[in-house]
Amino acid sequence: MSLDENTNETEAANQAEEPKQPETSAAADTAAAAKDAAGNIVANLLALKESNPKVFFGGVGAVALVLVALIFGGGSDAKLPVHQAKAMVPGQNYVLKSPNTYDPNATVRLVSVPGSMAAYDDTEENDRDGACKHMPLNTAVKLIQSQADTTDKNVLWAEVEITESGECQGRKAWTSAINLQ
Repeated sequence: MSLDENTNETEAANQAEEPKQPETSAAADTAAAAKDAAGNIVANLLALKESNPKVFFGGVGAVALVLVALIFGGGSDAKLPVHQAKAMVPGQNYVLKSPNTYDPNATVRLVSVPGSMAAYDDTEENDRDGACKHMPLNTAVKLIQSQADTTDKNVLWAEVEITESGECQGRKAWTSAINLQ
C-alpha cells in the first residue's frame, strides 16, 4: 500500500467516525459569516496601520473629508421666495398699504427726497403730525414717477400725489414702492 492510499483511508475513517452535527439555520450562518467578515476587516485595517501607517491615515482622512463634504455640501436647490414687485405705471391710482404691519392705525411714511427714509428721526411727537409726513393706510394716491435706489437695485422709490380729499390733497411726496397697492 502506498502512502497516498493510506492517508486517504485514514481520512475516510475519521470522517465516518465524527458524529453528525445538527444543521444550523441560514440566518445563523449569515450572522456568523458577517461577524467573521467584520473581524477580518478590522484585523486587516489594524495590520495596515502597523505595516503602512501613511496609507492607513490617508484613508481615514479621505473618509473624513467625504463625510464633511456631505454634511456641509448644501442640499436642495430650492429657491427662497422673493417679493415679486409688480410694474408701476405712472398715472395709475393706488392706495398706501404697509406690508410690514397688521395694525389698522399704522401710518405710511412719506418723505421729500427718495432714499431719505432711513435718515429721519421721528422721536418728537410734532414730527409725526406735521406736513402730511405720516399718512394713514388706504389713503388714495396717484403715481407720478418711480426711481430705482442708487445703492440697492431691489428698492424702488415712488413719487406720489395724494388724491384723497383733505388738507394733504395735491401734495407730492416719495415713499417706497412696496407701500403702493
